[in-house]
Amino acid sequence: MLPRRYPANQVFALLAAAFALLFAIVIVVLAIDQERVRESSQRLQQQTVPKIIRFQRLARNLDQLRHEGEQFFAAETPEDRRQALHLVMLVASHPSIVEHPQAAAAARDTEVFLTETKDLAAQQPASLKVQHAKWQQISRRLSLLVDDTLIEGANLATADLEDVAAAMLLTRYKLMGATALIGGFLALLLFLLRQHLLRPLRRIDRALSSLSVHRPAPKFPDVRLAEIHAVEEATRRLHDAMVSSDAARRELQLLANRDDLTGLMNRRHFMESAAAELRRAQRYGRPTAVALGDLDFFKSLNDTYGHGAGDAVLRTFAELLTESLRQSDLVCRYGGEEFAFLFPESTVEQAHILVERFRERCAAHEIQLPDGPLVRVTLSIGLANAGKGPIEAALQRADLALYEAKRLGRNRVIVAAEAD
Repeated sequence: MLPRRYPANQVFALLAAAFALLFAIVIVVLAIDQERVRESSQRLQQQTVPKIIRFQRLARNLDQLRHEGEQFFAAETPEDRRQALHLVMLVASHPSIVEHPQAAAAARDTEVFLTETKDLAAQQPASLKVQHAKWQQISRRLSLLVDDTLIEGANLATADLEDVAAAMLLTRYKLMGATALIGGFLALLLFLLRQHLLRPLRRIDRALSSLSVHRPAPKFPDVRLAEIHAVEEATRRLHDAMVSSDAARRELQLLANRDDLTGLMNRRHFMESAAAELRRAQRYGRPTAVALGDLDFFKSLNDTYGHGAGDAVLRTFAELLTESLRQSDLVCRYGGEEFAFLFPESTVEQAHILVERFRERCAAHEIQLPDGPLVRVTLSIGLANAGKGPIEAALQRADLALYEAKRLGRNRVIVAAEAD
């Protein structure tokens, strides 16, 4: 009996509904305490905080007033002192200082003292030291006033903050309980997700990562989610398609690289393979030879017996080549009745022995034509050293040697002269 599977959208819709209900209950429970916190916070924000800000602004301006006074005495030129005094006057006229009686009195005293000091310093520069000692008393007065202002501002918030803190403490306990409840639900949700979604997805990911035509189709355990099961089935079908595609690719590659009639390499594939083999041999200094062979009087055979007979001769000749040459040798139908050869790890002398033996076998072999008669064909071969230069140049020399073999009477092997 097949296991029952559930659509993922229904499962997650049910879990989402349960979570929404739980969350709504938590919101209602916390809303009551939040209202109390809101009222206390609103009072703190609308009444207490503005007062605190005013006291902080006043403290900052008083501290700035004291700082500019220090800058006044630190100035090295009368012009610098005038600029410092000008800043003192600007700070002393700030509304936050003017509105506060004690601050306003301290600011006036500071302004008057520094003005008198400026005038006195203009007449008696040495008097600055004496005035600086007096300034220390005014500076301490301003510092104490800054501290008193900050403390007064902080005291304003104490009662409201205590009320807010009590409400927030109760809210925190309730929030901790709600968090534990929601956390438990989420832990259950994560467990279900891991068990029924993440682990199957990881299995699918591993299967896809290792999917190969050289490996068997992946196997998966039964799962409850219909979508996961569908993806697993799709993965199996993908493997089957890959196997079929690889077989088709191999077949197409074989067809693309082979001559339709003889089954030998075609010219394009031979040139690519021969060029790669020749580069390897030249890099390591290994001997290599190439050859071009052409069936003698093939046109006459076609004219006498027909193209079907010519095709039979070419197929039989290709079979003889496959049986006679070494596995490492490369051979292709170069065009018509012409064939190209590459002999790796072979000097011209060694290759000469090999192709001469094959030429003799070909000349002695009787070929059965489709209509019944037996014929023999001979082969003219041009052989060249491929130790230097590209494959095209070596084949060109072999072609010249083949032409010479034809000229001298056919059915022979001619070795091309060495390249300069």
